[in-house]
Amino acid sequence: MLSPLFAQPIFTQENAFIREYLERLENSRKYLILIAESMPENNYDFKATPESMSFAENLMHIGWAMDWHSQSLLGEREARDWNADMELKVDNKSKQEMIDKIDETFYKTIEFISNFDINRLDEKLDYFGSDRTKRQILLLLADHITHHRAQMLVYMRLTGLKPPRYVLYQ
Repeated sequence: MLSPLFAQPIFTQENAFIREYLERLENSRKYLILIAESMPENNYDFKATPESMSFAENLMHIGWAMDWHSQSLLGEREARDWNADMELKVDNKSKQEMIDKIDETFYKTIEFISNFDINRLDEKLDYFGSDRTKRQILLLLADHITHHRAQMLVYMRLTGLKPPRYVLYQ
C-alpha cells in the first residue's frame, strides 16, 4: 500500500528532468540558430586549422549527433550511413538550407524526447565502450552540442566577428 507513495517522487523527478532538459534544448536551439545566422555565408567554410571541421561542418555535425543520439541510440532506429547519407552533411547546402535542416533536426529531437518513456531513462547502453544510462546519453548530447557550438563561436572571433551574446540556461 505504501509502495505507490514512494514511487511518486521518482516519477515526478524524472518528469522534471525531461521538462528541464527540453527547456534547455529549446534555448540551445535558439542560440545555435542565432550563431548560424550571424556568420556570413562566405565564412561557412572557415577552419581554424586544416584538420579542423569548418564552421558549416560543425553546424551540421550537431544535427548528425542529435539525430544519432535520439533517433538511433535512444530510439533504436538504424543509424544513418555516414558515408552515403547526405541529409545532415554540408553537401553543397546553402547557409539557409543548413539552418533550416538544423532547426528541423532540433524539432525532431525535441519531439522524440517529449514522447520518450521516462521509465526507460535508467536503461543502460554501450556508449563507445562505457556503460551509460539513457539519462546520461541525453546529458552527453547536451555537452556535445555545447562543444561544437563553442568551436563555432571561436571561428566567429577568428574571422573578426563578435558572436551573439551568450544566452543563459543552455
